[in-house]
Amino acid sequence: MIELRDTAKMYGLPLEVKFCKRCTISNQRPRIGFDEEGVCSACRFAEHKRSKIDWLQREKELRAVCDRFRKSDGGFDVVVPSSGGKDSSSVAHKLKEKYGMHPLTVTWSPHLYTEIGWKNFQSAIHVGGLDNLLGTPSGVTHRKMTRLAFEILGDPFQPFIYGQVNYPAMIAAKFKIPFMVYGECGEAEYGGDIAAGFRPTRDYRTYNRSYYFSGLSPEDLVRHGIDRKDLFYYMAPPVEELDALGFETHFFSYYEKWVPQENYYYCIEHTGFHANPGRSEGTYSKYASLDDKLDGFHYYLAFIKFGLGRATSDSAHEIRDGHITREEGVELVRKYDGEFPQKHFKEFLEYCDIKEDFFWEVVNSWRSPHLWKKENGEWKLKVQVS
Repeated sequence: MIELRDTAKMYGLPLEVKFCKRCTISNQRPRIGFDEEGVCSACRFAEHKRSKIDWLQREKELRAVCDRFRKSDGGFDVVVPSSGGKDSSSVAHKLKEKYGMHPLTVTWSPHLYTEIGWKNFQSAIHVGGLDNLLGTPSGVTHRKMTRLAFEILGDPFQPFIYGQVNYPAMIAAKFKIPFMVYGECGEAEYGGDIAAGFRPTRDYRTYNRSYYFSGLSPEDLVRHGIDRKDLFYYMAPPVEELDALGFETHFFSYYEKWVPQENYYYCIEHTGFHANPGRSEGTYSKYASLDDKLDGFHYYLAFIKFGLGRATSDSAHEIRDGHITREEGVELVRKYDGEFPQKHFKEFLEYCDIKEDFFWEVVNSWRSPHLWKKENGEWKLKVQVS
């Protein structure tokens, strides 16, 4: 029997649940801040984007940065971590067509590609004209790590995140490309260390200590039975290699106002991007996080651990962007948040080589008592957005 995890202590969560006065996010999102007016840090940053930033000046700054790194010999001069999705494809395409760069998009393979994900990935290359390098780790190792992450962290997506963060930097080092551009600064856009949104760069020296790793770096998996030699793909390159390159990592969202819906429309026109025919499980949207069959379990476990699911994430950002009202967002969250990702459940169990009983034992071990209660044999959140 798996013991109940102390989620609140592990992530430093307040025991009293409070929701933002402007969006649908709560103080249970790790690292998010709330001010004295009950407004979250992500909403404050969105306000700052609307009223305090001269975006024309930021565009000039980006052109100056590109001029520093642009190569005259036709070689790749910028790495863009990219799944083929709307956000990363729009960044790479704009760097190529608007700023005259020669980007190499670098993709860390999903656990299990969806049909629409593979189609969009190919379209970015064959319609959008983007050069690409696809990295695919050992499926045996990746499945072991996925199961471990599911048990240890309550997030089967963690092995993907290792590669998503570290593999593009590894490729930049190998190809001697000193410039890498990510899409958005997640800490500022979604709630976290808001200071990250006020600087254009990210410190690559902290990659393997990243908060994205939830306190479990790739090296830590050695003590859980993963052979160190099998972790090569998941590790950041030596800092000395990046230092020698004069390596810099920038956020595109620092230079251009980040609006996911506009990225979607841009990629429909320029990279042949297609949305899902229907909405994604757990939310109302159909154009984000489409490429991996395990996506839904990452969001579902977040709902279990923090009481915040996929519809919360989508609605909160769309409220900040002015696409929907808070009232509409609340209705969408209460309708879709926490919906179980049934479509690929059998494949998830097979991929992790686990039984359904064990799956639910792990899931229920992450239900913190300050968030969940059981009524008539059913689990329910104690507090919901309203």
